[in-house]
Amino acid sequence: MNRKTVMVIEDDPAIRRGLIDALTFAGYATLEAGNGLAGCRTALDPGCAIDLLLLDLVLPGRDGLEILRKVRQCRPTLLVIVLTARASEDDRVRGLSLGSDDYIIKPFSIRELLARVEAVLRRSPGRPPGGRRVAFHGGLADLDRREVRFADGERIDLSERENELLLYLASHTERVISREEILAQVWGLDPAGITTRTIDMHVARLREKLRDDSERPRIILTVRGLGYMLRAGDVTR
Repeated sequence: MNRKTVMVIEDDPAIRRGLIDALTFAGYATLEAGNGLAGCRTALDPGCAIDLLLLDLVLPGRDGLEILRKVRQCRPTLLVIVLTARASEDDRVRGLSLGSDDYIIKPFSIRELLARVEAVLRRSPGRPPGGRRVAFHGGLADLDRREVRFADGERIDLSERENELLLYLASHTERVISREEILAQVWGLDPAGITTRTIDMHVARLREKLRDDSERPRIILTVRGLGYMLRAGDVTR
């Protein structure tokens, strides 16, 4: 059985050594870097076999978010867990929007970190290039993994139909899509003579999972008498 390789980019020597020791004891192969420039260079090297990157945000030489952005461009399947003392919602949303697979706020326990590492590796065999993500206020919908991740750490799974519906809406942002079109394109049904109430129910459930207020939605808008529209400002690729 091949050992998974985890790379740690962390400028604090004590924290970095503690992480490396814990990961090694848990059976992982490890790589490490103490600054952003060296860490980015190694992380972007396609010849360097890395399964998961533990990435601090505040680094000398190159900011962690910049590294994350470059990793998503050059190695989109590389898994990334962000480690940071930045606890603000804006920072967490930025990390999620750029494609981090998890977000752990310092201080954290080694037990928690190892559990997160194991969970990310277990559920994420690889991200297809050009991973499809829909960023929204407070979180991110990862359509390749069929899950919603919030800045406060909560995760919610999407059903296959909810995922397909969100994908279709995200592929046609700022365009009003009728219920009949959704039935035909997402459900694969002839809308003639079929009630569209099921569309409304699925939109309601999807809004609930996105924490989108059904009375005053900000993500999936209702255009009365016409259908639904996803705001372009909420889509990221």
